[in-house]
Amino acid sequence: MANKSAPNFLVIVADDLGFSDCGCFGSEIQTPNIDALAAEANAIRFTNYHVAAACSPTRSMLMTGTDHHIAGLGELAEFTRSSVAHQGQPGHEGYLNERVVALPELLKDGGYHTMMAGKWHLGLKPQHHPIQRGFNRSFALLPGCANHYGYEPQYDDPEIEPHKFFETATRALHVEDDKFVQQLPKDFYSSDAYASKMVSYLSERTDEEKSKPFFAYLPFSAPHWPLQAPKEVVEKYKGIYHDGPDALRLKRLQRLKDMGLVEKDVQPHPVVRCEGEPQKWEDMPADVREKSARAMEVYAAMVDRMDWNIGKVIEYLKQTGEYENTFVLFMSDNGAEGASYEALPILGDEVVAHIAKYYNNSLDNIGRGDSFVWYGSQWAQAATAPSRLFKQYSTEGGCRVPLVIRPPLPKSDSAKPSPGSVTNAYCTVMDIVPTFLELAGLKHPGTSYKGREIAPVRGKSWGPFLTALSSKDPTAIGSLNIHGEDYVTGFEISGSGALRKGDWKIVFVPAPRGPQKWELFNVKEDPGETKDLRDAEPALFEEMMKLWEEYKKDVGVIGVAGEYPTVMLGHKAPIRDEFDDPYGWIKFMGRPERVPEHLKHVVPV
Repeated sequence: MANKSAPNFLVIVADDLGFSDCGCFGSEIQTPNIDALAAEANAIRFTNYHVAAACSPTRSMLMTGTDHHIAGLGELAEFTRSSVAHQGQPGHEGYLNERVVALPELLKDGGYHTMMAGKWHLGLKPQHHPIQRGFNRSFALLPGCANHYGYEPQYDDPEIEPHKFFETATRALHVEDDKFVQQLPKDFYSSDAYASKMVSYLSERTDEEKSKPFFAYLPFSAPHWPLQAPKEVVEKYKGIYHDGPDALRLKRLQRLKDMGLVEKDVQPHPVVRCEGEPQKWEDMPADVREKSARAMEVYAAMVDRMDWNIGKVIEYLKQTGEYENTFVLFMSDNGAEGASYEALPILGDEVVAHIAKYYNNSLDNIGRGDSFVWYGSQWAQAATAPSRLFKQYSTEGGCRVPLVIRPPLPKSDSAKPSPGSVTNAYCTVMDIVPTFLELAGLKHPGTSYKGREIAPVRGKSWGPFLTALSSKDPTAIGSLNIHGEDYVTGFEISGSGALRKGDWKIVFVPAPRGPQKWELFNVKEDPGETKDLRDAEPALFEEMMKLWEEYKKDVGVIGVAGEYPTVMLGHKAPIRDEFDDPYGWIKFMGRPERVPEHLKHVVPV
């Protein structure tokens, strides 16, 4: 069982938040609660924290401490259902599989009370819901994204609409504990609802439950598209982005340098622009610039509102006296989302037509519940600079994200809590499970859990790092490491691969945003991944490629782009069985009156 002094845990995850999107990481967006957290005694901002380059893969690693290709989310399920090569392969089930044990299961076994409110994205079927993976209470958004106001258009033909791309991205399908939520409140807004539900779960605990430490998981679905936020919050940012993304990028970079979060001489990766996407800001028509700036205003408002809701939960814990012994962690699940779906071949025209038919994207309506916009690659690269690219790429821009932790203050009189500090120690999301278990006084079961074989943890506890940090002069933080030079981490999402060992990293970026070949970088000296050293360091490159092949075989990576048939998002692969495609059932789940006759035996209601 957990130690008597075991801390509570509050884990907060933002969805598609860029590296510099919070004030304490250089943003102009108002995030006073996250900033206050980062400034507290004993708090740490991590500038070298890495995740997978997409949301559910990262969330699976956060829950298990092992690689997402093992845990069941080798790729986003939305990708796998469109790929012949990935379907049916081990580790690509599209849900948190039985080869892993989840952190809330272990904490619950160890005497914790476990709760979540927010985005799950780790399985749609009832047997894969949060309550089956260790949560006592849960209010969960099941798909990867949805309308933040719960709005759904009235389709002409609900049986075949919406279009395949939108069927996984529109309906706000939620489950509370073991029941589908039939009707969301009329005033539903995702961030408000998740924070309020978390406060409710905390306040509704029985005396027995209050006697236990708690694990509270608060994964927001903001600021993932569709970009939507309360109008009064959007108004705060009116006119701030009229100079465009390149100007914002320069401002953010300068603030990062001024704050000491990146080196002053860092070489940022150039902005990558592809055919079909907007080019230079000044060359765009005025009305296009106006709508683009408005989309960014709404994005900022989503981050602002999320922060306000984080404050609501923290304030509750302070009022109950539980905050002091709560380990708070705030992170993003991947780099900023830079996809421009309207520019994709074939799919782009279909997406544009569907939005034009069912949504109102007029300037004054952008951000409302019946609008549907994203902000595109150039705004995303303003948020990930100085890094290269963004979500879906295993570059630093896709995998390096903001992390703030605030451990409880040390009990020892000799310990010296430092004011909010910064570390550049390399670490990954897989470290969280072993860290929390050590702090709770619990052990991971290793390779067996309740009679089934499971994958061991691949991360490393931050316990020794945190202990060393609290006992040293704050100025010594730069010399403290978490992982040694020989620690190897692999990455792969949507055919973009990478492998890191010490300061060295090989990266594969598919065309058209990359050269469709492996490159080699020293990411300590060149975090922007601007100088390919493959030809200058041939022996090292060969060694790294051997490690990649070992990693690929070990965890079950299917391959990088070009090693399997091209995948077209929004189009199901021909071999996919409709009777085993839960992402095609989202519009029917929990709605028995809408389920087509031929699917009634498989769709959970």
